[in-house]
Amino acid sequence: MSLCLAAGLLLTLAHPAWALEYRSTGRAAPLYDAPSTAASKVAIAGSGLPLEVVVDTDVWVKVRDPGGRLAWIEKSALGGAKTVMVKADASVIRQQPRADAEVVFHAERGLLLELAGAADPYGWLPVRHADGLAGWLPAHEVWGR
Repeated sequence: MSLCLAAGLLLTLAHPAWALEYRSTGRAAPLYDAPSTAASKVAIAGSGLPLEVVVDTDVWVKVRDPGGRLAWIEKSALGGAKTVMVKADASVIRQQPRADAEVVFHAERGLLLELAGAADPYGWLPVRHADGLAGWLPAHEVWGR
């Protein structure tokens, strides 16, 4: 291994990986193509939508929506309950964080679920449906955590 390659590898390992940050909308709000209410509106983000934070300023946040679109949203529109969106075609929410646990309910792609806590060490997320049903699903089946 060359010295240059080894040094590059060491520098890569020395810097921590940046964790993605997600925030959910507290209310329906427009998404803009620039950080200004005078900019063009590109979409409306519904209440509870998880958005990936790309840039965070005092008043505006540049976000990526579940479809991959980059846009700006007023920071005041964020701050609702932490939610995730089911990205699998269908997901099974279970009573315990195990693949053989009893089924609580089934969730289809696009369903918003409230996060009810942190993921367990094996990649299961505790979630709650708007109707109150709660359980666990694999973290890789959702977007926004």
